[in-house]
Amino acid sequence: MTGAMAPYPVAPYPAARYVIAPPATGEQDGDGIWPRAVRELADDLAVDASARDRAGKPPFEEVSRLREAGLPGFLAPPGPGGRGTDWGTACAAVREIAAADSSLAELLARHYVLSWGPRLFGAPEHAARVESRAARERWLWAGSTEAPGTPAGAGLLLTPVGKKAGRKYVLNGQRALAAGAGVADRLLLSAVHADSGESVIVVVDPAFTTVCPEAPEGRLGQRLTGAATVGFEDVPVAAGQVLGTVPGDEYTVSPYTALAPLALRLILLHVGLGNAEGALAEARDISRVAPGVHPFTDTGSGEYATAPGEDPYLLLAYGELATSAHSASSVVGRATDAMAQGLLIGPGLGPDERAEIAFLVAAAEAVATESALRITTRVLELTAGNQAPSPATDPGFDRFWRNARALTTRSSPAHRLRDIGAHYLNGARADLMWPPAAMR
Repeated sequence: MTGAMAPYPVAPYPAARYVIAPPATGEQDGDGIWPRAVRELADDLAVDASARDRAGKPPFEEVSRLREAGLPGFLAPPGPGGRGTDWGTACAAVREIAAADSSLAELLARHYVLSWGPRLFGAPEHAARVESRAARERWLWAGSTEAPGTPAGAGLLLTPVGKKAGRKYVLNGQRALAAGAGVADRLLLSAVHADSGESVIVVVDPAFTTVCPEAPEGRLGQRLTGAATVGFEDVPVAAGQVLGTVPGDEYTVSPYTALAPLALRLILLHVGLGNAEGALAEARDISRVAPGVHPFTDTGSGEYATAPGEDPYLLLAYGELATSAHSASSVVGRATDAMAQGLLIGPGLGPDERAEIAFLVAAAEAVATESALRITTRVLELTAGNQAPSPATDPGFDRFWRNARALTTRSSPAHRLRDIGAHYLNGARADLMWPPAAMR
């Protein structure tokens, strides 16, 4: 993905490589089929996005749409059977879906990053076996691989059972998941090993778990991600489901494994930026026809002083917002290119290369977070007099702002800027290496 920005809300697509069999459309044009599949799904989701946000139901139907479009297998790690990977294309897909439905885009984004979990956390041969089955059975992933010592990673204990200690395990506890609970085929989770006290990464079949969904009305935004608290009571875990241990600090973790939290933070930036681009595109469409009163040009008679498309204040507002979105897109695009290169390098990635990727991701967070909040807030102002009073036709612009707030509360621009300053001024990289609250 490049830093150039296409007309809203469509993000640019690099040439796509098939990662599983393409959607059953009969077309085999390679470069065009995936962008079309994503665009058609985004258009379909946009039709009833506001109504679905208000209803706040679990995303069973939305996930079915994802599966029908073939998107869960879009970013499979490279391996046998014609699979491949294209990080930039997957990020562009997430961003375009987010312009229509950022909740479903977050679910898909987390799935993409977790699908790389076996490769990032496990031995190559072990990872290849898990990835091969995941691709063959087209698993949808959910989970959380945060360090067990953090609040978001606490609560799960893996205990060996049976005569052959270490060959079989049971998992107990509970874990709050931000997306995909109740709809995923497999969970990727961090847990504490009862004997060694080490942090381990395990693959769990959700059929053995209990799910307590979060009430959508209790969430400010991102209401349709499938967030829930998942309970584990003596859930069986075979030895092959334990990927390996994860070091607890930046001094012992490999730079390649340490890409995991950065990959999640980066792809969630695409979710947030796509949500802002979607808000801006819908506001633009309404402002072009302006069925109501513009808040800055009301003459007192309920009419525009000029035609909507000629209002200088309206043009100024959209010029500022379009520039803000373009600037954020450029910075996020540069970080995306760097991440793509880091993932392709693999286990040979060096600490300096990983630190540079972390620097670019942190910079992208600082810029894109501010841009997303500014755009979605301003859109509410620009459309304040033009929203339809009927719930059946209300475009629901508030959902873009609520979703932006929910996404941006997970990262602090001040903290990112401080880390960037330490890296730039002093060459410090410890704060950029292995954030303890890595993947939610």
